[in-house]
Amino acid sequence: QVQLVESGGGLVQAGGSLRLSCAASGSILSITSMGWYRQVPGKQRELVAVILSGGNTNYADSVKGRFAISRDNAKNTVYLQMNSLKTEDTAVYYCNALIRTATLRFQEVWGQGTLVTVSS
Repeated sequence: QVQLVESGGGLVQAGGSLRLSCAASGSILSITSMGWYRQVPGKQRELVAVILSGGNTNYADSVKGRFAISRDNAKNTVYLQMNSLKTEDTAVYYCNALIRTATLRFQEVWGQGTLVTVSS
């Protein structure tokens, strides 16, 4: 069983910064990709940023230049540094990972979500 545990959400004023963390644990052979998605009520979940095992990254246009994704492969942890936050960044942020388990199966895993609220 593989699980993702997120931390770092909270309330911040517009223009401020937050750092989200997500640690994967369980029967992990390797992690192909780790990323962050976000969702607001009434809207579809959207990709924020993703980082591949080789270090390549991809960002939503709305966060480019403000957010930075990174990972610590030794700790199976991904981070999302969010700077210059805007009220429209308010959402529940979900960690996502594509993991190859010890049984050689690929498994997509989601975290429980962490709320980020940006006040004006």
